[in-house]
Amino acid sequence: MSDYRVLLYYKYVTIDNPEQFREDHLKLCKEIGLKGRILVSEEGFNGTVSGTIDQTDRYMEAVKSDERFKDTFFKMDPSDGHAFKKMHVRYRPEIVSLQLGEDDLNPNQLTGQYLEPKEFKAALEDENTIVLDARNDYEYDLGHFRGSVRPDIRSFRELPEWIKENKEKFMDKRVVTYCTGGVRCEKLTGWLLKEGFEEVAQLHGGIHHYGTAPETQGAMWDGKMYVFDERISVDINRVDKRVIGKDWFDETPCERYVNCGNPFCNRQMITSEENEHKYLRGCSHECRVHPENRYVKEHDLSKDEVEVRLNKIGESLPEKV
Repeated sequence: MSDYRVLLYYKYVTIDNPEQFREDHLKLCKEIGLKGRILVSEEGFNGTVSGTIDQTDRYMEAVKSDERFKDTFFKMDPSDGHAFKKMHVRYRPEIVSLQLGEDDLNPNQLTGQYLEPKEFKAALEDENTIVLDARNDYEYDLGHFRGSVRPDIRSFRELPEWIKENKEKFMDKRVVTYCTGGVRCEKLTGWLLKEGFEEVAQLHGGIHHYGTAPETQGAMWDGKMYVFDERISVDINRVDKRVIGKDWFDETPCERYVNCGNPFCNRQMITSEENEHKYLRGCSHECRVHPENRYVKEHDLSKDEVEVRLNKIGESLPEKV
């Protein structure tokens, strides 16, 4: 048994003075000894924090003692230690950025039907149901439910436009969505209903809840689930796991994510440690030779050393570097 765990949670509820709440909540988290990232808005809060069993128990008790958050659904993962380096509580206009503007909605007033894990598994097996991944493309590429639809997006706010462009594929079907912990689907499914989709549902508690539910144990999930902390990814399928991630450079099976070394690109890419070194953590030649390449700086590589690496993969330095 691990002495640490990670909590994943959110709650859509009115917070009248989010800046004061942010300040008080940061103080609470630091007093307890948690590390993590929490977003606070007038529409609620959304967080992932890590700490010892005792610390996380104390935090959940403190949160639920507030009448506004008494029914907050905490998803829990055992951990070898803290999943974050620091503790941040920040104000944002939205606790998840969909940027609907005037079309923004309150999930407490309009949202899709909730499906528990067993019901969601049945939806996966139903050929008349469209299962839509509500996450970004790099999250999907690391792991996803079998047969689910991969939106061609790099951020959640791009999803409504992508759906509009592909609306004819979904309109006559039952649409079921899923995301990491459920917070993205709350608003997305409400928006789908407003757009005229008639049968809309969502995986309650997200992928995490599905993976820990004893009746499903992550069945029909392939790969790993991307998480936004130091762990990068976690296992979900406890029945028949498959590796589906492919190395960015040679397409061999891989489940290791890094950011491109060029800070102006910062692309999330799956790659082995060997290929990370071989290709200077650059997703392209332009990123490998970029003057701000973080890999080159971290390893204090000289121009000659970079040129040797590039020659091995059939590339060369630009003349003016």
